[in-house]
Amino acid sequence: MGIVMEDYSKEERYIRAKKKVEKIKGFYWHFAIYLIVCLFVSTSKIIRNIIGGGDFFESFWEFETFAIWVFWGIGIFFHAMGVFGSNIFFGKDWEQRKMNEFMDEDKQQWQ
Repeated sequence: MGIVMEDYSKEERYIRAKKKVEKIKGFYWHFAIYLIVCLFVSTSKIIRNIIGGGDFFESFWEFETFAIWVFWGIGIFFHAMGVFGSNIFFGKDWEQRKMNEFMDEDKQQWQ
């Protein structure tokens, strides 16, 4: 019986680790796409403004140039918090961890 439980525990840890790696990989893809798209949009906006007779610094400091960086960046921040932790808004496994904690306390109390 102990061997079966040990194998199950190893398999469960492997599955959790694999899911964590997939989440981290997803975050890095999201971040890479964020950088590529934001750079492309900002560069094309600045070039269009310069071709239209605008000044580089004027077009660089316009809100529209920064809006995509700021608002999508907020999404990136929350994605990072969800993947890497910080238990913002209890975290993804908070409920399960708390249940395990209470079960362990109960188990210790009755031993």
